[in-house]
Amino acid sequence: MHKTLVTAAAIAAGTLTAIAAFPAQATEYSSALKIRGIQYDAPGRDSNSCSSGNSREEYLTLENYSSSTTINLKGYVVKDATGNHFTFTANHYLQPGDYIKLRGGHGTDSDTNNVVYRNNCNFMWNNDKDTVYLYKPGGSRSDVHAYTRSANDRDGNGYITYHG
Repeated sequence: MHKTLVTAAAIAAGTLTAIAAFPAQATEYSSALKIRGIQYDAPGRDSNSCSSGNSREEYLTLENYSSSTTINLKGYVVKDATGNHFTFTANHYLQPGDYIKLRGGHGTDSDTNNVVYRNNCNFMWNNDKDTVYLYKPGGSRSDVHAYTRSANDRDGNGYITYHG
């Protein structure tokens, strides 16, 4: 009997160790707003120039995966591993199943065209590896994904898809 309890405890401890070994980006959050994909490496030669650069081609796609709830993006925050961040300061409504692209550079935000601009021509995402964090207006985490070019971008096009 004692041997059975020790074996059961060892199995339970091993299971807990295995669960603890999973990285934070493997956590699935219950939020309906999630990161659908990221164009972390904009096509062409990287340039932060507002007039001739390609930072507009770098974008993060957020999608409302709810089947019934509209989400207002106002107050949501997007961050990277080094602390670069963007806060949605205006109302942007995503109907169920709708998405929006958060682009670098300057432009006119449009719910109709599914785009919001960061109004910053500097690149936010690293081309080799980074972590993308999405926070709800109250500060709780909505979604997170880490990526590396070698592990996650098999076709080398600079775009990675999450959540299908």
